[in-house]
Amino acid sequence: MFIAIAIIAFGILIAVHELGHFTAAKLLGVRVNEFAIGMGPKILKKQGKETLYTLRLLPFGGFCAMEEDEEAVDDRSFTAQKRWRRVIILLAGGVANFIAAFIIIVILFAGAQGFGGTTITALDDGFPNAGEHGLMVGDTIVSINGERLFYIDDFQMFMNLAENRGDRAVDLVILRDGERIALDRFPLERREFINEAGEPVMRFGITFNSIEGTAWQRLRYSGYTAINYVRIIRVSISEMIGGAFGVRDMHGAVGIIGEMGNIGQAAPTVRAGVGNVAYMTAFIGVNLAVMNLLPIPALDGGRILFLFISWLIEKITRRKLDPKYEGYIHAAAMVLLMGLMVFTLVNDVLRIAGVGGNG
Repeated sequence: MFIAIAIIAFGILIAVHELGHFTAAKLLGVRVNEFAIGMGPKILKKQGKETLYTLRLLPFGGFCAMEEDEEAVDDRSFTAQKRWRRVIILLAGGVANFIAAFIIIVILFAGAQGFGGTTITALDDGFPNAGEHGLMVGDTIVSINGERLFYIDDFQMFMNLAENRGDRAVDLVILRDGERIALDRFPLERREFINEAGEPVMRFGITFNSIEGTAWQRLRYSGYTAINYVRIIRVSISEMIGGAFGVRDMHGAVGIIGEMGNIGQAAPTVRAGVGNVAYMTAFIGVNLAVMNLLPIPALDGGRILFLFISWLIEKITRRKLDPKYEGYIHAAAMVLLMGLMVFTLVNDVLRIAGVGGNG
């Protein structure tokens, strides 16, 4: 069941992205020849006044085919529009994904009673680094290794990241009595503690403050979560560049849907499972927005970059740049991206079959 929900959710994310482009194009008077959800053969189609609406067989992808005219003779073509109009249309897909993700998060946290902050309210007995030269009750942890903290989620994420790297200490900045204090190479590691039920648990031995879940705080936390997803993506890219994981660890559409199904299935109830899938859907929505706006040829961000480059060249040379050269670059990049998609697809299938990947 959760795999089906994941497929539908993934398809909706693609539809929202393309709907963003479509809406902006229509509002700015650009002719859209086809608006498609999915890829491959058409299974449903409806001809509108000027746009063909299609639903295609494969739920991985979609497109908004605007009128392209390299000579810019047709004043309703995309290429005939002023650069600022084209930038708006190209940005609209990512903006639509981000807005959709924010709405999902708001719904998920609509009933939240409270959130964990980053101000210390208690340290467990025997906490090894308590005191004036360590941590004290009332301290607010401002950052870990240069990464700003806003909620307890940030503390857990960046401590987990440091542990996964094998770090035995972290650089902290704390706020104490209005003064910022740097605690460089501060040892923080999980220790075994006994919880209220008498069970051993691994924790850092720090209790943080609780923030009441008022309507404003729920909205604030939702906005923070959506923006923080962007930071998580940035940190992940940085980790990949640093060699923490490689291309073989990347997931394609099949792998992502599989993971969404897994986290749904692992939940104790169906409602919780749907919530988990929705939470991951929001994260993937932000991921789509960010990745599509990277300045890489063939992506929306790459096309925006070329709009700026062509403007700069034309300003310097006083000559209009032939758009075919940009087309060649985008076409070559698209071939590479398609190759990467095929690679991740094969890798996903092998991982599911237990043949390759990290299992």
